[in-house]
Amino acid sequence: MPALPPAAVLTDIEGTATPRDFVAGVLRPYAASELPGYLAARGDEDAVRAVLDDASRLVPGQDPAETLAHWMRSDAPAPPLRALQGLIWRDGFDRGALGEPVYADVAPSLRRWAKAGIRLAAYSADSAEMQRQLFAHAAGEDLTALFQGFFDTRVGLKSEPDSFSRLAIALAVPTMEVLYLSAVEAELDAAAAAGMRTCQVLRSDGGAVASERHPQAADFPAVARQLGLPSAA
Repeated sequence: MPALPPAAVLTDIEGTATPRDFVAGVLRPYAASELPGYLAARGDEDAVRAVLDDASRLVPGQDPAETLAHWMRSDAPAPPLRALQGLIWRDGFDRGALGEPVYADVAPSLRRWAKAGIRLAAYSADSAEMQRQLFAHAAGEDLTALFQGFFDTRVGLKSEPDSFSRLAIALAVPTMEVLYLSAVEAELDAAAAAGMRTCQVLRSDGGAVASERHPQAADFPAVARQLGLPSAA
């Protein structure tokens, strides 16, 4: 007999909803290569000007373009850099230069779950803005309206149970009614310690090590079949 469905699904990004190396192997190198030309072409636009001004305030006396390039090389968690990366990625997605960011089974599954009234949220070590960009360009459509929120490590580290407790509060759902999807065993352990249901998503190209402590599924439709979520007929 299928399990009762969760009230909310919280999903990791890399290796779960998107290919594991998409962020590190596609998005970040693309932003780094585009940064000089993007600043030169769009430096007078309000959004870009705001990024440059913020960089100047944080590192006074240095060319903000050099500051941003340095942050980019070191992948610094600097808010102006994150904002600029978001702008560059949006432009890249809009021009079709970045390809398909999510697995093909993700969009139809998320639509089906949201239609059934299940709350959806994403949680990643990467910025909330990056997450929005990924789901705004999934399967040629914008899926962001399906989500109740995009959360990053500002709510806490993914290895800490308290982070998942705070996320359940943000979603207004008891932890025991939240299903967390990830490929990473340590994150699933933390979610389970907080009282959440868990499922390890083991993509064929993900390279994750199978856990003995959590249910496993090969993709989102398999998650639905195992955990009582709406699935295709």
